[in-house]
Amino acid sequence: MGFVERLTKHIQPQSLPQSFGDVSQSASRFSLRSLLRRRIRLKTVSVPLVVVLVCPCIAIVLILVLLLRHPDPSGRVLIPSGSPPAIRQINKKHDRVFVTGCLEPDREISKPRANAAFVVLARNKELDGVLQSIKSIERHFNRWFHYPYVFLNDGDFNSTFKETITNYTSAPVEFGKIDPTMWGYPEWVDKEVAREGIRKQGDAAIMYGGMESYHHMCRFYSGMFYKHPLLAKYKWYWRLEPEIKYFCDITYDPFIHMEQENKTYGFTIAVKELKETVPNIFRYASAYKRVHNVTTTNLWGMFLDKKKDEKKDKKKLPKDDPKYKKPLPEEILKTEPGAGSLPEIDPDAMEGETYNMCHFWSNFEIARLDWFRSKEYNDFFNMMDRSGGFWMERWGDAPIHSLAAGALLETKDVHYFRDFGYRHTTIQHCPANAPARQLPRTPYLEKTTKDEKKRREEDEYWETWDRERENGVGCRCKCDTDIVDVEGKEGSCLNEWVEAAGGWASP
Repeated sequence: MGFVERLTKHIQPQSLPQSFGDVSQSASRFSLRSLLRRRIRLKTVSVPLVVVLVCPCIAIVLILVLLLRHPDPSGRVLIPSGSPPAIRQINKKHDRVFVTGCLEPDREISKPRANAAFVVLARNKELDGVLQSIKSIERHFNRWFHYPYVFLNDGDFNSTFKETITNYTSAPVEFGKIDPTMWGYPEWVDKEVAREGIRKQGDAAIMYGGMESYHHMCRFYSGMFYKHPLLAKYKWYWRLEPEIKYFCDITYDPFIHMEQENKTYGFTIAVKELKETVPNIFRYASAYKRVHNVTTTNLWGMFLDKKKDEKKDKKKLPKDDPKYKKPLPEEILKTEPGAGSLPEIDPDAMEGETYNMCHFWSNFEIARLDWFRSKEYNDFFNMMDRSGGFWMERWGDAPIHSLAAGALLETKDVHYFRDFGYRHTTIQHCPANAPARQLPRTPYLEKTTKDEKKRREEDEYWETWDRERENGVGCRCKCDTDIVDVEGKEGSCLNEWVEAAGGWASP
């Protein structure tokens, strides 16, 4: 037997690799296993390399699971920014959001109803804009709660308007005509003088200043609407304007919550008024306080210009302050002009206070009608009305309501509906959705769109809502993105409200 034959006989066939690839795989497994078994010395401890590699990976996975994956049934993901949240929380000392996120409407509608109604001031020609508003409020709220509507007009509603509105609402509807004593010039006004004042505002290009009907509307909503016979039986009202839009589902009854929290007035947007429309309104509001000995409330401070107050306070130094300088005698100041400095006179100030132009935007408001009917409010309105500011200037009902609230109410009486997504003209507020508080949505094929395919497409649009965000409060909100939210917009009075409400609760 030769050498080769003897060698072949002693080699077992099963020990031979099937191919060159098997040899490579065996060597690879051997080298990887050896590498992972190598030990790394950390100071006095020797740790296998596999532990050093695997432990950080496990930690990263746990962080992703615990922090990124929010316990939300929709399975959506929240990514922390590593910086203070974009949405800040407001101190809850005087006010708080009634409901964060969604509730089950079917449970809410089984509870008692409030004595309340929607109030819509409109004309026949505004039917399309009214339908837009009804479509929005029915979809997002009234399809569950079915609160009645009261439509008011300074003229007569035609049959087309009445039939269309009745067919497209889910609740009782009443139509009323405004009495001439509530709309137009009161008897004590010189009409020609008033009309000349309106013409001058038009010549000066003051927004809506030259529109006579707009002045009538502002006065009606300031001190007349709550006296209309159709509203006599109601305790609460929710104002609806033509061509408005809601963005979030409102799955609870705001009237009931206003009653339970003992609130009087609710708003969703606060902005600054155009100064040229109300140059003297603050003088009369402040005079009302003085004449009636009204004590200043914390809410009144929301409407004051703080910058000028701070500048004024800086000038008042105590006598023991090293920087204090004794003023020159009055007789010297009289004889030597310029030898001393006299305090500047602010032409806009009243009682040492200046109006910052902030007001609650009253095209949306939910309020107690009893407050408007109170003697205090009507005394306030009558004093403002007698000044002639509704004609000689363009006083809106928004600053009237707001300054009355500042004089007669406290912050705890007012509620900020921060969870309501709302838009009127080019100003909107749309909250972020509340994390872990979104619920599945019930489809709603509303009545105003007759084409079946289009109706379904409109409903499917609302099926996917915006992502949740930290400190969000909304329910299934889907916001228009072409307009900046008023909370972060120049001209907003959110900071003034927050200061009156107790400040920010988060950085």
